[in-house]
Amino acid sequence: MPEVEGRTTETGLAFAQSHCEDLVRTGDPDRYYATLFAPAAARPHLFALYAFSLTIARVREAASNSLAGEIRLQWWRDALQGEARGDVRANPVAAALEEAIRVNRLGRQPFVDLIDARVFDLYEDPMPRVNDLEGYCGETASALFRLASLVIGNGTEPGGAGAAGHAGVAYGITGLLRALPWHARSGQVYLPADILGRYGVTREDIVTGRGGPGLRRACADLRDLARQHLKAFEAARPTIAPSAGAAFLPTALVEPYLAAMERASYDPLNTPVELPRWRRLWRLWRAARRVG
Repeated sequence: MPEVEGRTTETGLAFAQSHCEDLVRTGDPDRYYATLFAPAAARPHLFALYAFSLTIARVREAASNSLAGEIRLQWWRDALQGEARGDVRANPVAAALEEAIRVNRLGRQPFVDLIDARVFDLYEDPMPRVNDLEGYCGETASALFRLASLVIGNGTEPGGAGAAGHAGVAYGITGLLRALPWHARSGQVYLPADILGRYGVTREDIVTGRGGPGLRRACADLRDLARQHLKAFEAARPTIAPSAGAAFLPTALVEPYLAAMERASYDPLNTPVELPRWRRLWRLWRAARRVG
């Protein structure tokens, strides 16, 4: 069984939820900090959502090959659909996620769709078109925004489905641009082939670290695309129930990350794009005051 810690059935739900919080704190600090501004009752369930997403995103690096990764993803599909062998609750992430689904009356299909989208991560196939990239971000990041808004609303309809779609694409593209150096070293390219082809950039240019002006222009186009979706999210923000606004706090970090990529010294394949902890917290605090 993947990622089994083995003690969940003995130590109970509190251990499972604490395990998820620790995973998110170290592996997804932006969502961790954002969750601190969410209602206290919702936080354990949000950490369960994000720990699940993080676990699925890490399947490629945890598996020895693509087939092993497929098997791990299938275990998660089976767990969500009640078909897994053994006690699923022995996996703390699965146990905490199951509780979040039960308490908040969440549908299971968005989780299965997220798993299906992540099959792309296991291989080195190209991302063909911009529409494919937007769809990938929709099934992964947008789904998390939507599910988080349902959790904060305790399962009641929070509105803003379209807003969640745009928020996820903006946040997802920004995250993929930030992760470009790491992905390139592992042979993965998430930049759409139609944009790369526009500037004469090949997959080999990226995975071998050549980069160059064409790659910079392609990344600039993707930053523009992220901003278009961020603008559409802001336009759709009034459709979100005020009580669910905290689910979208991570979007407050999109613009400063994009701005950091526009410095003259920025190299898409070699420059880490980070914000100081205090600045992230300040941006999130300001955003929380806006929706609070």
